[in-house]
Amino acid sequence: MEDLYQILEVPRDASQADIKKAYRRLAMKYHPDNNKGNEEAENTFKKINAAYEVLSDQDKRARYDQFGTAEGAYGGGFSGANFGDLFGDLFSQVFGGGMGFRGSQSHDPSAPQRGGSLEMPIEVTLIEAAQSISRTVEIPRWEVCVVCGGTGAKPGTSPKTCGACHGRGQVENRQHTMFGEFMSVGPCHTCGGKGKIIEEKCPGCGGRGQERRKHKVDVKVPAGVETGTRLRISGEGDAGVNGGPNGDLFLAVTVKTDKNFERDGGDLHRRLYITYPQAVLGAVVEVETLIDGTEKLNIPPGTTHGSRFKIKERGIARLRGARGRGDLYVHVFVDIPQKVSEKEKQLISELANEMKVSVGAGEEGFFDRFKRFFD
Repeated sequence: MEDLYQILEVPRDASQADIKKAYRRLAMKYHPDNNKGNEEAENTFKKINAAYEVLSDQDKRARYDQFGTAEGAYGGGFSGANFGDLFGDLFSQVFGGGMGFRGSQSHDPSAPQRGGSLEMPIEVTLIEAAQSISRTVEIPRWEVCVVCGGTGAKPGTSPKTCGACHGRGQVENRQHTMFGEFMSVGPCHTCGGKGKIIEEKCPGCGGRGQERRKHKVDVKVPAGVETGTRLRISGEGDAGVNGGPNGDLFLAVTVKTDKNFERDGGDLHRRLYITYPQAVLGAVVEVETLIDGTEKLNIPPGTTHGSRFKIKERGIARLRGARGRGDLYVHVFVDIPQKVSEKEKQLISELANEMKVSVGAGEEGFFDRFKRFFD
């Protein structure tokens, strides 16, 4: 995600006045009416509006500075930027303004607002990914201050209605131009758009109404998750404002690699090493599965190096609406011993004589060719 300060071309310590000034300048430059048919300019204009909505609001800006994401700053979703003072000047400069034009509709600062959503990583093993497991995670989140109950005021006191905006959180600005009187609506600078003023701030939260606390959440990780899966736990995000609902918690899953198994969606793959006699004469061997113990596998006579066998439904549960489990694919490799005993060497030599092939040092014989073929 692009940095909001870079979008508005201001430093991170920019004042609200500087942010407002940069917003007006860029909005004028990239406004669709000044760039007809320019899709890139239109997209830039949208980014500028979204960045200004966060950085022009002190609470949203504080959240963004802390979490580094606009999603955490919104506290419950994009609600549309308040463009009152921007379009006050913009319309007067570009279109000549209008008699009694209002740049934006009023909003209720005391209305409930949804809390911000959070996201954190969670790592599971391949065995855990194949089964449904429970996990307790600890997350830092904003919760209602236990000292003031969310008012932000010192216990025994209460916020006062702002006298400048009379609790509306917005004020009307009138400008007299050569085209007539122009009226715009913008956030109240006295109360910061909140509609209330806290004269004595809560010692617990410093007037914010919320405090940062660690919270434990019991989550259920379903069978079949894979790297990139995002699990949503409703209502476990940041606390809402003015009695609004909590945001959600998203867990970004990473599945660790396994030394014995490779995963391909719901299917699993593993190697199985057998001896030369087993490959030639056939055998019944036991194969270790991921979560189902051992399975008997029939190796038919004459099995070649690299043969593949399937054991049905011994893979991992399939997600995204698919039913059942994947399969386990066993890849057979003929194991060529690096060292053999004298008796084994004698038996192999007898086999070589029986097959009429030469063996021994100085001349590549059956055993050497056999080994080289499978290396």
